[in-house]
Amino acid sequence: MTAEQLQKMHSGQGFIAALDQSGGSTPKALALYGVKETAWKNEEEMMDLVHQMRSRIITNKEFNGDRILGAILFKATMERKVEGLPTAQYLWEKKHVVPFLKIDNGLADEIDGVRLMKPMPTLDTLLSEGETYGIFGTKERSVINKANADGIRKVVDQQFEVALKVISHHMVPIIEPEVTISIADKKEAEVILKQELIAHAKKLSPEQKVMFKLSLPAVDGFYDELNKLPCCVRVVALSGGYSQKEANVILARNHGMIASFSRALAEDLTAQMTDAEFTKKLGASIKAIYEASIK
Repeated sequence: MTAEQLQKMHSGQGFIAALDQSGGSTPKALALYGVKETAWKNEEEMMDLVHQMRSRIITNKEFNGDRILGAILFKATMERKVEGLPTAQYLWEKKHVVPFLKIDNGLADEIDGVRLMKPMPTLDTLLSEGETYGIFGTKERSVINKANADGIRKVVDQQFEVALKVISHHMVPIIEPEVTISIADKKEAEVILKQELIAHAKKLSPEQKVMFKLSLPAVDGFYDELNKLPCCVRVVALSGGYSQKEANVILARNHGMIASFSRALAEDLTAQMTDAEFTKKLGASIKAIYEASIK
């Protein structure tokens, strides 16, 4: 983490590109990209294919630090190269885009209306590796499926426990307790979640920096209070299953949030596109998400 990167993430205009599909979500991401499961024989070949997809996005002229503040990578992407450079190094040195790393191992089964993160026994090793590669921050995702106070408290407890470990490795954690957008009590779940997030964040010093990645709220501007916390670098929004167009409309009404979209960013991009078609579509997506993020 450098002071320049921290300043860009705190005050820059733009959004975060989430390029962090892992082993479980990669087949779906490739399918949407037009690559069938018959195209690979094992996980290594699958990750090579998704790295080709990510590289095509990252190296495109439309993908740069003028409108994109950061990019979230999966471990296999961090360990691979783009145009001869480690991906994180390429992002910062060539594109002026701040690199993040997804560190969770996926979700545990649902208990108390939530899905906690699975155990991370090798987390310290992964964080040390991230430091070596020049990673600025991390992302760790939990899911909330019900307005259950006990469950949500456990989610936030776990998120901050991991966040403190990330901070000890001189990186900025993105705390991501995703509220499922389709649940009937989403608004109630967000009330409980915000209370827990604020209570935990107030225990941090101003030097212990964190970010929050949250579902677009039921009430516009609902998470504005988080931006006022001394420890908060930025509040970002996940698309959560909304189409890019839907997500952009809601995001534009939430002036304290910027986008951190994954599927919505890569929407309608395919391997079969010519370079000109790919550039046009990617450029249009980046422009639309950027404009929604800066309103």
